[in-house]
Formats: sequence, C-alpha cells, structure tokens
Amino acid sequence: MRHSNATPSRWRCLCSYDGTNYCGWQKQPQGHSVQGCIEQALQKTFTKKTKTIGAGRTDAGVHAVGQVFHFDAAWGHGSDKLLKALRVRLPEDIQPLDLVEVPSSFHALCSARGKSYVYQAVEGYALPMEMRYVHSLKNRMLDISSMRKGADHLVGRHDFSSFAASRGSGEVESPIKELWRLEVIRSGRRIKIKALGGGFLYKMVRSIAGALFDVGIGTLKPDDICDLLENRERTRIVKTAPARGLCLEKVYYRRPKV
Repeated sequence: MRHSNATPSRWRCLCSYDGTNYCGWQKQPQGHSVQGCIEQALQKTFTKKTKTIGAGRTDAGVHAVGQVFHFDAAWGHGSDKLLKALRVRLPEDIQPLDLVEVPSSFHALCSARGKSYVYQAVEGYALPMEMRYVHSLKNRMLDISSMRKGADHLVGRHDFSSFAASRGSGEVESPIKELWRLEVIRSGRRIKIKALGGGFLYKMVRSIAGALFDVGIGTLKPDDICDLLENRERTRIVKTAPARGLCLEKVYYRRPKV
C-alpha cells in the first residue's frame, strides 16, 4: 500500500536487538547492520526508501534493550498497525518494542540527554545459552571492593581520552564526557558494571570495564585508574572488554535523577 500522497509524520521507535550477528547499529557499505535491516523492513512497508536516525551507535557484537530511532513517513492506520507491520518484516534478533508518533522537533540523537549501559561478566564460564551476552572470566576471581574504588575515580566530568578508541574515519569528538554513575554489582559469581552518563566515546564503556577487571584481578590498583584518567592518552595498559558483554539499556530524553 502506498502512502506517498499523505503528509509524513515523525515516528519514534524503541527497539531491542541481539548484536551477535551484526557489524553494529550503523548501516555500512560492507556489512550486515541493525539499521540496515530496519530500513529494509521500512522500505517494504512504505514501498520507498525510509531513512532512520538512531540515538547512538553500538559496536559489532554489542546488544541493546533500549535503542531508540526515528523516521519520517506517511501512515494513516495508527501506530499499533505500523508496529505490527515492522515486526513481521524484521528477523527474530531485532524486535521493535514500542512505536509512537512524535512532534517533528524530536530527534533520536540530538534530543537525547543521556544513556545507560550494562556490562555483564561471570567468574568461571557462562552457560551455553548465555555465552552470547556474558563475558566469561574463566579462572579469574575479582576483588569487587577494589573495582568499586577504581570506579569512583571515573565518576564526574572528565577527559576520557585514555578510555576511548579511534574510529579510524577522521571523526573528531570531544573527549570531555560526564559520567553520572558507575556501579560494580556482584550477585554470586555474576558481575555487572552499570554506567550512566550524558554521553560515551567509542568503546569507552568496554574500555572502562576492561580496566576495572584488571583492578579486580590485581593487575592494576584502584589509584591507577586515576592516573590513567589524568594521563589523557590511550595506552596498551587499558584493555577493551569483549563486545558480547555490553548492552545499551536505555536512552534518556530527560536527565535522570542520580
């Protein structure tokens, strides 16, 4: 069914995806992306190319339960039917959760005020059905108290250059970010690192997780995190934790209470 004669509306969609089989959120000339799959589903729905704008990019292998994107399209049959039309055209590892019509002033990326991520790991080995989502620490045991002390150094507004990676595309982004909260939570042998902030650099959360894991096993001291932060330069000391453990939890369009 064609809707080209109707006035386009702006739609906001909340979606979840398993990033294992994707090169990341962003559509790329070579690579199977989440955004590419969604735009293909929209093209089938509207019989025309429909561009999406995401709240941010997730890396290859990173998951999301609360990604947000918007698109402009004419549709006169209600949001419920549009959500259903999108669901039936997407693979099982991408699931739109909610879709609403919004004012044209809304922008999934520019209107965002913050994001939360969670990194999950397990001492020993993850169970087979959860290996896609949890980093197995194998024989490494963590000192959670030391990790929390290290995490405290990172909360606040800082230059996070030491915990970022270059995209290699010539993009320039300010390394100054504000981390509102950074928690290290243990439940038995399971560990979660939860990060809430106004914005994140490329591979920043995974780099923070990697550094905190090294604090946990004693390779780094809690105060070394402060020294790395003040150094403002990426070195081999900071390791990037595997993508599978990271998940984008939520995008905030009002600053959350911390």
